[in-house]
Amino acid sequence: MRRLLHHRPWLITLAVLVLLAAVNTALQPSFVQPAVLQSNLTTFLPLILVAIGQTYVILAGDIDLSVGSIVALSNVVTVSVFAALGNGSEAIPYGMAAGLATGLLVGLLNGVLVSVLRLQPIVTTFATGLVLAGAAIWVLPQAGLPVPDAYWMAYSGTVLGVPTVLLILAAAAVCVAILSRSVFHAHLLAVGGNRAGAFQTGLSVVRLRILAYGLSGLFSAIAALCLTGETASGDPLLGGALALSAISAVVLGGTSILG
Repeated sequence: MRRLLHHRPWLITLAVLVLLAAVNTALQPSFVQPAVLQSNLTTFLPLILVAIGQTYVILAGDIDLSVGSIVALSNVVTVSVFAALGNGSEAIPYGMAAGLATGLLVGLLNGVLVSVLRLQPIVTTFATGLVLAGAAIWVLPQAGLPVPDAYWMAYSGTVLGVPTVLLILAAAAVCVAILSRSVFHAHLLAVGGNRAGAFQTGLSVVRLRILAYGLSGLFSAIAALCLTGETASGDPLLGGALALSAISAVVLGGTSILG
């Protein structure tokens, strides 16, 4: 059992979550009601998504403090595209694509700065976070720009009786499961475990670190789309507390902060 827990630290986290759920259910019977579960999932889904992206950066031995600002910038870009195209249902795919592209490109930029220019990750991503936060305010100086009704209604609604937020979480879980069995994931673990050894074995350490930051930016953008559907508006200050919360979630999930 000890060996199993050592190699599968997420089992400890799962056991703690089950225990907490049991305690909450005992103290608050309504905790397991579908409406309450959906409300809680809607609240925590953005953090879960950001933490997933942050995990890949940490697995590579790096860190990303800019994820909160990426969320804010992706949010304001999304709602600005909605508004520019008339805020109708036909604008939804374009706005979502713009938000996702923003997160991905910024994540890749972080990866280039850290892995190609060899700047310190904690300093670099803190600095890019400040720049991105300023860019979000420049794009949308004041909060409150609305989104199409069809967007937030679809996000808060259901698909064939299943809450949309649950489908998003399930899709994220499938992506994580696929990546965990990929060569990329194995190589990423090698980079985070022994970077010098990874260089000697011929792994493309630079490319792997860039891709890890790209995934972090992409998942942050997905989280921004979720927050956009939850708040039904744009806010340049959205996601400010997600960076440290995501790091805490990653560590509590069983991932070592050292990679």
